[in-house]
Amino acid sequence: MPTISPDAVRQPGDLAPLIEQSVLRADAAVDEVRRACAEATENRFAAVCVRPRWVPEAARRLAGTGVRVVAVVDFPLGQAATADRAREAREAVGAGATELDVVLPLALLRARDYRRLVLDLGAVVAAGAPVKVILETCRLSAVEKVVASALSLAAGAAWLKTSTGFAEGGATEEDVALLRQVAGPESGVKASGGIRSAADALRMVRAGADRIGTSAGVAIVRGRFEPAGS
Repeated sequence: MPTISPDAVRQPGDLAPLIEQSVLRADAAVDEVRRACAEATENRFAAVCVRPRWVPEAARRLAGTGVRVVAVVDFPLGQAATADRAREAREAVGAGATELDVVLPLALLRARDYRRLVLDLGAVVAAGAPVKVILETCRLSAVEKVVASALSLAAGAAWLKTSTGFAEGGATEEDVALLRQVAGPESGVKASGGIRSAADALRMVRAGADRIGTSAGVAIVRGRFEPAGS
């Protein structure tokens, strides 16, 4: 699992290999996707994260650059049937996605139907690309976060991700640290939701994040580590 030690981050530009530049608004236009791809290529970000409809465009723009194409699945609610989620995942991979971010089926977690939850996530994993499971941590208790994380990893997920960025809360240092503890050294942790500055991003990396999901990647790598107003 590629990562950068927090000690190696001495200036905001050092965060670039961890950043997934995100374009996830439902009404995002093609020009926004193209701009995100150009920014990711110029700044050598890890990836561009888009909705499935924009995967072919992102794949074309990023071909040969080394920047990954991440597609969200059943986003942002995580309420579709397993067959639909699996089909969306397969289609995204077929269109050029190299990673998938799928929303946890919260209803199954709340019902304690853990077998179905693992089978559901496993069906997305079977699409063939590394999967991050979006837990939407602001809606989970501490126990639910641990259980959801463990089940996600049991289903074959490669990463745990904090948030969609479309709920009432985003990433926190405490949640990132908890996911890091469950993930261990073999799995990744993506902090996403509300990360807008270099200082925000550095705090998440220090808490244990391997990736930073944000629409403010350029501002982050060109910013300062001091909190705003300091």
